[in-house]
Amino acid sequence: MITAKTPWKDHIGDMPFTLDYFQGTMFEGLERQAQLHPGNIAFDFMGKSTTYREMIKGIEKCARSLKTIGIREGDKVTIALPNCPQAIYMFYAVNLVGGIANMVHPLSSEKELEFYINESNSVTVVTLDQFYGKFEAIRQNTKVVNIVIARIKDELTRPMRAGYMLTEGRKIQKIPADAPVIMWDKFMQLGKACFWNYKVERKAEDPAVILYSGGTTGTTKGILLSNRNFNALAQQVIAANPMFRPGDKMLAAMPIFHGFGLGVCIHTMLFSGGRCILVPRFTPASYAKLMVKKKVNFIAGVPTLYEALLRLPGMEHADLSSLKGVFSGGDSLSIELKKKLDKYLSGCGCPVQVREGYGTTETVTACCLTPRHMYKEGSIGLPFPDTYIKIVEPGTDKEVPYGEEGEILLAGPTVMMEYVGHPEETANTLRKHADGLTWVYTGDLGTMDEEGFIYFKGRSKRMIVSSGYNIYPAQLENVFDASDLISMSCVIGIPDDYKMQAVKVFCVLKPGVPKTDETKEAIMAYARKNIAKYSLPKEIEFRDELPKTLVGKVAYRVLEEEEKAKLEKEKKEA
Repeated sequence: MITAKTPWKDHIGDMPFTLDYFQGTMFEGLERQAQLHPGNIAFDFMGKSTTYREMIKGIEKCARSLKTIGIREGDKVTIALPNCPQAIYMFYAVNLVGGIANMVHPLSSEKELEFYINESNSVTVVTLDQFYGKFEAIRQNTKVVNIVIARIKDELTRPMRAGYMLTEGRKIQKIPADAPVIMWDKFMQLGKACFWNYKVERKAEDPAVILYSGGTTGTTKGILLSNRNFNALAQQVIAANPMFRPGDKMLAAMPIFHGFGLGVCIHTMLFSGGRCILVPRFTPASYAKLMVKKKVNFIAGVPTLYEALLRLPGMEHADLSSLKGVFSGGDSLSIELKKKLDKYLSGCGCPVQVREGYGTTETVTACCLTPRHMYKEGSIGLPFPDTYIKIVEPGTDKEVPYGEEGEILLAGPTVMMEYVGHPEETANTLRKHADGLTWVYTGDLGTMDEEGFIYFKGRSKRMIVSSGYNIYPAQLENVFDASDLISMSCVIGIPDDYKMQAVKVFCVLKPGVPKTDETKEAIMAYARKNIAKYSLPKEIEFRDELPKTLVGKVAYRVLEEEEKAKLEKEKKEA
């Protein structure tokens, strides 16, 4: 068997092979830290700090209010909030009363929100005042009983509140006085009527969270995750980063509705006694400012975030000496971007390099990370403790030799419980093998070397087949991103009468590079030198920027849909 279950001690000398996992709930993990470090800061939000003692009191107060409005064990509560204190209180309060937190993006469309609420059978929604209209418009199509409305200004200091109301606050449409909602301040007072036991006894293996992902088929599904899934992730992340100390600060800019943001930036830190710097709305400028001002110890983001930071003026000589960990995930980090980022970090006094990770929402988020002292070019690292990875012939359980490409399979304590309401796809994705382990079929392609290092090669559902050749867009993007002319690229397949599919590359050019035919020819000349003939692009299109998903990845599907619509229009006109 050539499965990788990493003996990290052999590689970095300070990480256990296996861990002793906490057997409580997510809330109980935080409660333990509050007992150990009651006066430590749990999170900062726009200039206001909250201690672990205060955080636990806020969660318990919120839990009593949930009990008062009728939330019972197993009930689903949709949380559509940015990274703010109310999101922290509500997320863990739902856990405390035995409910299941349904995490969704508040900027989703009305139809998407309706889908998320109905898919989860949510009975209560918590969102911000600025999103009230969307939820009220779809309410009659759902089983929602209560909508709780939070406001950013309620969690600000008096000076910050005044500034907020003069800028962002004045843009928010006032909610009608007779609106059928519960305002957050009134909601938090409802708990005074709760005289019975609001703490529901739950186990580590009980369901706790629903996150959303396209799964292996690309259609949106709710992924049901347990207390153990999240707590195991937190312990694995800290074990992979033994330089962490309680009180260390992490910039929590990745959103709370996403596994990366919720699992790593928030829960891992709070479960371990860390300090979250909550960022409700990301911009490269605000991110950079907080990173320097707060002297953070850990940052995590997708490659597009780091690309934006590198292009930000005024950051050339920032003091980043406080950083202990810089992590990239959610999308492939090109070799060229890693080199540029490492050079930048070094020039700013940062003692560490960026470390790439890999994972899927089916395992909460990361389950594989580059070790601190052993980087291999192009590798996404080694599996976390107690996590197994193997490479098989796609769709089978037959492992391929070292170095040969196949489908990436994952097993370990963070593997999801199920896709909510999709038993057939759950059965296709979670399969028990003869080794007794339940494996996640990721649909991703990769290789493994003889030391257990994993190399991500692309997503099988994002493969271009041209004249019988398999072409992987992520690999081509690595090549184009390394060009002196291109800042960022995205490669898609377009229909071709002869080849079935041909390659098209969308390019964001570097500042000062003209959008001319000469530039296209220079890119083609570069491509001919660096990629196989069958992978050469048929078309090159310049863009000022590339579309992004809600979590900041390049939205290649949007470009594919645009090309499809353009082709259909041309056919009609012909």
